[in-house]
Amino acid sequence: MNLAGKTLFISGGSRGIGLAIALRAARDGANVVIAAKTANPDPRLEGTVHTAAAAVQAAGGKALALVVDIRDEERVKGAVARAVEVFGGIDILVNNASAIRLTGTLDTPVKRYDLMHGVNGRGTFVCAQACLPHLINSPNPHILTLSPPLVTDPKWFKDFPAYTIAKYTMSLFTLALAGEFKDRGVAVNSLWPRTAIATAAVRNEIGGAEMIAACRKPEIVADAAHYILTRPSSECSGNFFLDDEVLLAAGVRDFSQYDVQAGAALQADFFVEALPGMLRADNMTKAKPRP
Repeated sequence: MNLAGKTLFISGGSRGIGLAIALRAARDGANVVIAAKTANPDPRLEGTVHTAAAAVQAAGGKALALVVDIRDEERVKGAVARAVEVFGGIDILVNNASAIRLTGTLDTPVKRYDLMHGVNGRGTFVCAQACLPHLINSPNPHILTLSPPLVTDPKWFKDFPAYTIAKYTMSLFTLALAGEFKDRGVAVNSLWPRTAIATAAVRNEIGGAEMIAACRKPEIVADAAHYILTRPSSECSGNFFLDDEVLLAAGVRDFSQYDVQAGAALQADFFVEALPGMLRADNMTKAKPRP
C-alpha cells in the first residue's frame, strides 16, 4: 500500500516533523492539507504554510495551505470543510501541532500552561472531532498523534510537569479514541522518536546548535509514520510506537542515514530510556528554554 490519492490533514505541518510527514506522503502522490499558524516568514522559524504547500507540490503531491490555530474550534471546522470540498474527503489526521515549555512548576507561567494544554490536548480533541465524521467514510482511516508512550513513573514527570502532562493528554486521546472508534474501523495510534529530532523547537527551546548535532533528522519519524499509515486500519490501532522500532519491523537496518552528524552520540528523547552505547541522556533535563 501507499498513500497515492489519500488526503492527509496535518496540524502544524509547515516545518519540522509535520512537514517531513507531508513530503513523504507527497512522494506517493497524496493530497496534503497543511493546517498551521505561520502565514508569514518568522526569522526564528523556517517555513510557512505556503512554503510547505509549495514543497508538497514539488515532491509530487497536491497541497492545500490553510492558516489555522487549532485552538479555534470554528477555524478548524472551516478548514476541515474546505479540505473535504477540495479533495472529497479525509483519510488521515496527523496531530502534530504542539507547544512546549521545559520548566518546573514554579517557573511555568499560567499563560504558558494554558497555551500548551490548549494546543496539545484541546487541539488534538478539536481536530479529531472535526475530522472523524469524514474519516469513518474512508476505506483505510487513520489518526496518528505525535505523542509519547504513557507511563506512570514520576521520573518522567518531575522535570517539566506542565509540558509532560500536556503531551500525555494527547496520548490519552490515542487510548480513548482507539477504543471508541474500534468498531468504526478507524485506527488511532501515537508515534514518538527514540532520540531528539532536529527541529526548531530543539534549536530554539532546548539546546541550540550543539543539541542539533546530536539529533536525528525529521525524516526518520516521517518514514515510520508512512509505514504506520499504510497498514490496514483494522489491524493497527491503540499503539504507542517508537520510530526506530517501527522501521526495524519494516526491515530498515541502516539508521545512520537519519543522523544529522555522522558518528555523533545521539541525544535520547526525554520521554524515552537511553539505549546503552547508542545514546546519551545528559542534556535534555539540563536544557534551559529561552524566555
